[in-house]
Amino acid sequence: MIKDLFHTNRPTYSLEVFPPKKDADVSVIYDALDEFKTLHPSFISVTYGASGNTAENTFAIASYIQNQCGIEALTHLTCAAIPDRLFLKNFLTNLYRNGIHNLLALRGDKPQWMSDEQFDARYYDHASDLVTDVKEMFDFSVAGACYPEVHQEAASLSEDIANLKIKVDKGVDFLITQLFYDNETFFRFLDEARNAGITVPILPGLMPITSAGQVKNIIGMSGTKIPKELADAIEKYKDNPADLKKAGLDYSKRQMENLLAHGVDGIHLYSMNKVEIAKAIYE
Repeated sequence: MIKDLFHTNRPTYSLEVFPPKKDADVSVIYDALDEFKTLHPSFISVTYGASGNTAENTFAIASYIQNQCGIEALTHLTCAAIPDRLFLKNFLTNLYRNGIHNLLALRGDKPQWMSDEQFDARYYDHASDLVTDVKEMFDFSVAGACYPEVHQEAASLSEDIANLKIKVDKGVDFLITQLFYDNETFFRFLDEARNAGITVPILPGLMPITSAGQVKNIIGMSGTKIPKELADAIEKYKDNPADLKKAGLDYSKRQMENLLAHGVDGIHLYSMNKVEIAKAIYE
Protein backbone atom coordinates (compact mmCIF):
# COMPACT_ATOMS: atom_id res chain seq x y z
CA MET A 1 0.00 0.00 0.00
CA ILE A 2 1.09 3.56 -0.65
CA LYS A 3 1.20 4.48 3.03
CA ASP A 4 4.03 1.97 3.48
CA LEU A 5 6.21 3.88 0.99
CA PHE A 6 6.68 6.70 3.48
CA HIS A 7 8.47 4.45 5.97
CA THR A 8 11.66 4.67 3.91
CA ASN A 9 12.18 8.38 4.64
CA ARG A 10 12.83 8.94 0.93
CA PRO A 11 10.61 11.30 -1.08
CA THR A 12 8.01 9.69 -3.32
CA TYR A 13 7.58 10.63 -6.98
CA SER A 14 4.07 10.11 -8.29
CA LEU A 15 1.76 11.33 -11.01
CA GLU A 16 -1.91 11.64 -11.91
CA VAL A 17 -3.69 10.46 -15.05
CA PHE A 18 -7.33 10.69 -16.10
CA PRO A 19 -9.58 8.43 -18.20
CA PRO A 20 -10.16 9.48 -21.81
CA LYS A 21 -13.45 11.19 -22.55
CA LYS A 22 -16.39 9.05 -23.57
CA ASP A 23 -15.97 7.61 -27.07
CA ALA A 24 -12.27 8.61 -27.16
CA ASP A 25 -9.56 6.10 -28.07
CA VAL A 26 -8.87 4.30 -24.79
CA SER A 27 -5.67 2.72 -26.11
CA VAL A 28 -3.92 6.09 -25.89
CA ILE A 29 -3.90 6.06 -22.08
CA TYR A 30 -2.56 2.50 -21.95
CA ASP A 31 0.27 3.43 -24.31
CA ALA A 32 1.02 6.41 -22.06
CA LEU A 33 1.04 4.21 -18.96
CA ASP A 34 3.59 1.91 -20.56
CA GLU A 35 5.79 4.99 -21.04
CA PHE A 36 5.11 6.31 -17.54
CA LYS A 37 6.20 2.94 -16.17
CA THR A 38 9.75 3.55 -17.40
CA LEU A 39 10.00 6.49 -14.97
CA HIS A 40 9.44 4.11 -12.02
CA PRO A 41 6.91 6.33 -10.20
CA SER A 42 6.08 5.50 -6.59
CA PHE A 43 2.38 5.42 -7.51
CA ILE A 44 -0.05 6.65 -10.16
CA SER A 45 -3.43 8.16 -9.28
CA VAL A 46 -6.47 7.88 -11.55
CA THR A 47 -9.27 10.43 -11.46
CA TYR A 48 -12.85 9.22 -11.16
CA GLY A 49 -15.16 9.62 -14.15
CA ALA A 50 -18.55 10.83 -13.01
CA SER A 51 -20.55 9.02 -15.66
CA GLY A 52 -20.89 5.52 -17.07
CA ASN A 53 -18.03 4.65 -19.37
CA THR A 54 -15.46 6.92 -17.75
CA ALA A 55 -16.23 5.47 -14.31
CA GLU A 56 -15.66 2.00 -15.71
CA ASN A 57 -12.48 3.21 -17.39
CA THR A 58 -11.21 4.51 -14.06
CA PHE A 59 -11.33 1.02 -12.61
CA ALA A 60 -9.85 -0.58 -15.73
CA ILE A 61 -6.98 1.90 -15.81
CA ALA A 62 -6.27 1.50 -12.09
CA SER A 63 -6.26 -2.28 -12.50
CA TYR A 64 -3.80 -2.00 -15.42
CA ILE A 65 -1.48 0.21 -13.35
CA GLN A 66 -1.58 -2.16 -10.38
CA ASN A 67 -1.50 -5.52 -12.12
CA GLN A 68 0.18 -4.97 -15.50
CA CYS A 69 2.58 -2.15 -14.70
CA GLY A 70 3.32 -3.35 -11.18
CA ILE A 71 2.89 0.17 -9.76
CA GLU A 72 0.68 1.13 -6.83
CA ALA A 73 -2.59 2.56 -8.16
CA LEU A 74 -4.47 5.28 -6.28
CA THR A 75 -8.13 5.42 -7.31
CA HIS A 76 -10.05 8.66 -6.84
CA LEU A 77 -13.61 8.52 -5.51
CA THR A 78 -15.90 11.52 -5.00
CA CYS A 79 -18.84 11.83 -2.63
CA ALA A 80 -21.08 12.84 -5.54
CA ALA A 81 -20.47 9.44 -7.17
CA ILE A 82 -21.78 7.42 -4.21
CA PRO A 83 -25.56 6.93 -3.92
CA ASP A 84 -25.42 4.85 -0.74
CA ARG A 85 -23.22 2.80 1.60
CA LEU A 86 -23.82 -0.45 -0.31
CA PHE A 87 -22.45 1.12 -3.50
CA LEU A 88 -19.32 2.11 -1.59
CA LYS A 89 -18.86 -1.38 -0.18
CA ASN A 90 -19.26 -2.99 -3.60
CA PHE A 91 -16.87 -0.47 -5.16
CA LEU A 92 -14.21 -1.08 -2.52
CA THR A 93 -14.70 -4.84 -2.72
CA ASN A 94 -14.10 -4.72 -6.46
CA LEU A 95 -10.92 -2.73 -5.93
CA TYR A 96 -9.70 -5.05 -3.18
CA ARG A 97 -10.28 -8.21 -5.22
CA ASN A 98 -8.18 -6.72 -8.00
CA GLY A 99 -5.25 -5.91 -5.75
CA ILE A 100 -5.96 -2.18 -5.45
CA HIS A 101 -5.79 -1.09 -1.82
CA ASN A 102 -5.42 2.69 -2.18
CA LEU A 103 -8.15 5.34 -2.40
CA LEU A 104 -8.19 9.13 -2.67
CA ALA A 105 -11.37 10.28 -0.90
CA LEU A 106 -12.77 13.54 -2.27
CA ARG A 107 -15.91 15.54 -1.79
CA GLY A 108 -15.61 16.69 -5.37
CA ASP A 109 -17.44 19.42 -7.24
CA LYS A 110 -20.97 19.08 -8.54
CA PRO A 111 -20.96 17.13 -11.83
CA GLN A 112 -22.50 18.96 -14.79
CA TRP A 113 -25.22 16.35 -15.13
CA MET A 114 -26.30 16.66 -11.48
CA SER A 115 -28.81 19.25 -10.26
CA ASP A 116 -28.11 21.43 -7.23
CA GLU A 117 -30.81 19.56 -5.34
CA GLN A 118 -29.24 16.19 -6.12
CA PHE A 119 -25.80 17.39 -5.09
CA ASP A 120 -27.09 18.87 -1.84
CA ALA A 121 -28.82 15.55 -1.07
CA ARG A 122 -25.70 13.41 -1.67
CA TYR A 123 -25.20 10.49 0.71
CA TYR A 124 -21.81 11.70 1.98
CA ASP A 125 -21.58 15.41 2.70
CA HIS A 126 -17.84 15.57 3.18
CA ALA A 127 -14.75 13.55 2.34
CA SER A 128 -14.22 13.03 6.07
CA ASP A 129 -17.54 11.13 6.22
CA LEU A 130 -16.40 8.95 3.33
CA VAL A 131 -13.06 8.27 5.01
CA THR A 132 -14.82 6.97 8.12
CA ASP A 133 -16.74 4.31 6.20
CA VAL A 134 -13.81 3.32 3.98
CA LYS A 135 -11.62 2.69 7.02
CA GLU A 136 -14.42 0.73 8.70
CA MET A 137 -14.89 -1.53 5.67
CA PHE A 138 -11.30 -2.16 4.51
CA ASP A 139 -7.71 -1.64 5.54
CA PHE A 140 -7.04 0.70 2.64
CA SER A 141 -4.36 3.34 2.33
CA VAL A 142 -6.51 6.47 2.18
CA ALA A 143 -5.37 9.80 0.76
CA GLY A 144 -7.02 13.18 1.11
CA ALA A 145 -6.78 16.50 -0.71
CA CYS A 146 -5.57 19.78 0.78
CA TYR A 147 -5.32 23.37 -0.38
CA PRO A 148 -2.22 25.53 0.26
CA GLU A 149 -4.10 28.58 -1.08
CA VAL A 150 -7.17 27.69 1.05
CA HIS A 151 -10.28 25.84 -0.11
CA GLN A 152 -12.61 28.21 -1.95
CA GLU A 153 -15.43 27.53 0.52
CA ALA A 154 -13.32 28.12 3.65
CA ALA A 155 -13.42 31.53 5.32
CA SER A 156 -9.76 31.42 6.34
CA LEU A 157 -6.64 29.26 6.40
CA SER A 158 -7.25 28.41 10.05
CA GLU A 159 -10.78 27.20 9.27
CA ASP A 160 -9.48 25.17 6.35
CA ILE A 161 -6.76 23.59 8.50
CA ALA A 162 -9.33 22.75 11.20
CA ASN A 163 -11.47 20.94 8.61
CA LEU A 164 -8.38 19.16 7.31
CA LYS A 165 -7.52 18.00 10.83
CA ILE A 166 -10.97 16.41 11.12
CA LYS A 167 -10.39 14.50 7.88
CA VAL A 168 -6.96 13.30 8.98
CA ASP A 169 -8.27 12.26 12.40
CA LYS A 170 -10.89 10.12 10.63
CA GLY A 171 -8.10 8.03 9.11
CA VAL A 172 -6.41 9.78 6.16
CA ASP A 173 -2.90 8.34 5.76
CA PHE A 174 -1.39 11.04 3.55
CA LEU A 175 -2.38 14.23 1.75
CA ILE A 176 -1.91 15.57 -1.78
CA THR A 177 -2.15 19.30 -2.40
CA GLN A 178 -3.99 21.10 -5.11
CA LEU A 179 -1.60 22.53 -7.69
CA PHE A 180 0.27 25.72 -6.76
CA TYR A 181 3.14 27.79 -8.14
CA ASP A 182 4.36 29.75 -5.10
CA ASN A 183 6.41 27.54 -2.80
CA GLU A 184 6.33 30.07 0.03
CA THR A 185 2.55 29.70 0.13
CA PHE A 186 3.00 25.94 0.48
CA PHE A 187 5.60 26.29 3.25
CA ARG A 188 3.25 28.56 5.25
CA PHE A 189 0.45 26.05 4.79
CA LEU A 190 2.73 23.20 5.84
CA ASP A 191 3.78 25.04 9.00
CA GLU A 192 0.13 25.72 9.91
CA ALA A 193 -0.79 22.08 9.32
CA ARG A 194 2.06 20.78 11.45
CA ASN A 195 1.29 23.29 14.21
CA ALA A 196 -2.31 22.02 14.19
CA GLY A 197 -1.10 18.48 14.87
CA ILE A 198 -1.38 17.13 11.31
CA THR A 199 1.58 14.76 11.08
CA VAL A 200 0.76 12.64 8.00
CA PRO A 201 2.88 13.05 4.83
CA ILE A 202 1.85 16.00 2.64
CA LEU A 203 2.76 15.76 -1.05
CA PRO A 204 2.92 19.02 -3.03
CA GLY A 205 1.08 18.81 -6.35
CA LEU A 206 2.72 20.38 -9.40
CA MET A 207 1.35 21.09 -12.88
CA PRO A 208 3.78 22.66 -15.36
CA ILE A 209 2.37 25.45 -17.51
CA THR A 210 3.18 24.57 -21.10
CA SER A 211 0.84 26.83 -23.10
CA ALA A 212 -0.73 30.27 -22.80
CA GLY A 213 -4.24 28.86 -23.05
CA GLN A 214 -3.58 26.56 -20.12
CA VAL A 215 -3.17 29.52 -17.74
CA LYS A 216 -6.78 30.67 -18.02
CA ASN A 217 -8.04 27.12 -17.47
CA ILE A 218 -5.85 26.62 -14.40
CA ILE A 219 -6.91 29.88 -12.78
CA GLY A 220 -10.56 29.20 -13.56
CA MET A 221 -10.39 25.65 -12.25
CA SER A 222 -8.42 26.17 -9.06
CA GLY A 223 -8.10 29.90 -8.44
CA THR A 224 -4.36 29.45 -7.95
CA LYS A 225 -2.09 32.49 -8.09
CA ILE A 226 0.65 32.88 -10.68
CA PRO A 227 3.88 34.40 -9.21
CA LYS A 228 5.46 37.34 -11.03
CA GLU A 229 8.45 35.33 -12.25
CA LEU A 230 6.19 32.82 -13.98
CA ALA A 231 3.71 35.46 -15.17
CA ASP A 232 6.56 37.44 -16.77
CA ALA A 233 7.77 34.33 -18.60
CA ILE A 234 4.26 33.59 -19.86
CA GLU A 235 3.92 37.16 -21.14
CA LYS A 236 7.39 37.12 -22.72
CA TYR A 237 6.84 33.90 -24.64
CA LYS A 238 3.08 34.04 -25.26
CA ASP A 239 3.63 34.16 -29.02
CA ASN A 240 6.32 31.46 -29.05
CA PRO A 241 4.78 28.13 -27.97
CA ALA A 242 8.07 26.20 -27.91
CA ASP A 243 9.85 28.75 -25.71
CA LEU A 244 6.81 29.08 -23.44
CA LYS A 245 6.70 25.33 -22.93
CA LYS A 246 10.42 25.28 -22.08
CA ALA A 247 10.03 28.19 -19.65
CA GLY A 248 7.09 26.50 -17.93
CA LEU A 249 8.94 23.22 -17.55
CA ASP A 250 12.07 24.97 -16.28
CA TYR A 251 9.99 26.81 -13.68
CA SER A 252 8.42 23.56 -12.45
CA LYS A 253 11.85 21.90 -12.25
CA ARG A 254 13.16 24.76 -10.09
CA GLN A 255 10.00 24.62 -8.01
CA MET A 256 10.47 20.88 -7.44
CA GLU A 257 14.16 21.23 -6.60
CA ASN A 258 13.35 23.89 -4.01
CA LEU A 259 10.63 21.75 -2.44
CA LEU A 260 12.93 18.74 -2.23
CA ALA A 261 15.67 20.89 -0.71
CA HIS A 262 13.18 21.75 2.04
CA GLY A 263 12.60 18.07 2.76
CA VAL A 264 9.07 17.52 1.43
CA ASP A 265 7.58 14.04 1.68
CA GLY A 266 7.29 13.66 -2.09
CA ILE A 267 6.20 15.27 -5.36
CA HIS A 268 2.89 14.57 -7.13
CA LEU A 269 2.78 15.58 -10.79
CA TYR A 270 -0.48 16.43 -12.54
CA SER A 271 0.67 14.96 -15.84
CA MET A 272 -2.42 15.72 -17.97
CA ASN A 273 -1.62 12.30 -19.54
CA LYS A 274 1.40 13.85 -21.29
CA VAL A 275 4.39 11.54 -21.15
CA GLU A 276 6.85 14.15 -22.42
CA ILE A 277 5.99 16.45 -19.51
CA ALA A 278 6.51 13.73 -16.91
CA LYS A 279 9.82 12.75 -18.49
CA ALA A 280 10.99 16.36 -18.59
CA ILE A 281 10.26 16.79 -14.88
CA TYR A 282 11.21 13.40 -13.44
CA GLU A 283 14.03 12.07 -15.62
